[in-house]
Amino acid sequence: MLARAGQRIGLPTIPLFMLAGILFGPHTPGLALFDDPADLKLLSALGLVFLLFYLGLEFHLDDLVSGGGRLLTAGGLYLLLNVGGGLAFGFALGWGGREAFVLAGVIGISSSAIVTKILMDMGRLGNPESRLILGIIVVEDVFLALYLALLQPILSGADSFTAAAVDFGKALAFLLILASAARWGGRWIGRLVDLKDDELLVVTFVGLAVLVAGVAEEFGVSDAIGAFMVGLVLGATPSAKRIQTLVHPLRDAFAAIFFFAFGLQIDPGDLPSVAVPVAIAVAITLVLNLGAGLLAGRLHGFGREPSANVALTVLSRGEFALVLATMAAAAGLDPRLAPFIAGYVLILAVAGPLLSLRSERLGRMLPERWFPPLAEKEPAGTGGERAGP
Repeated sequence: MLARAGQRIGLPTIPLFMLAGILFGPHTPGLALFDDPADLKLLSALGLVFLLFYLGLEFHLDDLVSGGGRLLTAGGLYLLLNVGGGLAFGFALGWGGREAFVLAGVIGISSSAIVTKILMDMGRLGNPESRLILGIIVVEDVFLALYLALLQPILSGADSFTAAAVDFGKALAFLLILASAARWGGRWIGRLVDLKDDELLVVTFVGLAVLVAGVAEEFGVSDAIGAFMVGLVLGATPSAKRIQTLVHPLRDAFAAIFFFAFGLQIDPGDLPSVAVPVAIAVAITLVLNLGAGLLAGRLHGFGREPSANVALTVLSRGEFALVLATMAAAAGLDPRLAPFIAGYVLILAVAGPLLSLRSERLGRMLPERWFPPLAEKEPAGTGGERAGP
């Protein structure tokens, strides 16, 4: 009911599911639907698996290659500014080195779910700048896989450089094996999932996602990255579109439980203690996103309003930040991370769509000599074509 009420005023569902968990959790007076958040541990884990599995399904290396050098430059610039700024903020906060690396991902990586939903809800998928926005998301997906592989030995608390290198090597080898399967094993894997019956197809891809996520965890790799790579492998098969359609309701249902279960763990009494760091992090994110988005827009020859759309659409933070919070809690990191990430995500998941709705106001404030109107008609590198949905 909270989500339905929020949709009437254009709010995304992610922060509202979290808010429901906070309101009806054991730390808030009144009705508590669950006394122990661990009661939802298994269903929440499936939510994480389906979120990352779907993300892998959506990612296509061809999209990155076809975007050209400027797309890679724009995505790399976005990551450099935001992840670098997040890492600097994490070390300045003084909560610890491992916590700083988690905060780098929290602050540096936008929510692909919210970004895609903004583009669909606002009818912007056909806009020329949407290709750049989606390209940034694709570059983030590539970075996400490498980042998770690097983060795993950090979170495991490897006590020497050699141990950390071994852990990272295992994670990277796991990535390369599954990436090779996606690249060269598509025909064999395609036969495995070439099933006419939808029921059998669902059972097959769910089983593969859960199995590989579990195997990944046994090898000391995050279950999230295992699920992501299974999605990447199946995304290269002829059945990818059917799988995407069939997994969509599973992703939505279990992801809602994941966000709700995360909210159950948050004690509202802890939020005031992290209010100042959250406010600083939000301000840093606004500045870095505006800078990176506007630079990317100018690099691609877009005018003022399309460049403003790029800068504000990729502002939202959501599911991946909460994935990192869950991983940090499992690794026993600073307990302030969970309320910090909750407050940060709540603010930006709400502010991102609302600011994106008003991007034309930012566009009017930009100097026209930096973003000439002619560029809006024929953005460089697109050949004058509008990106399809």
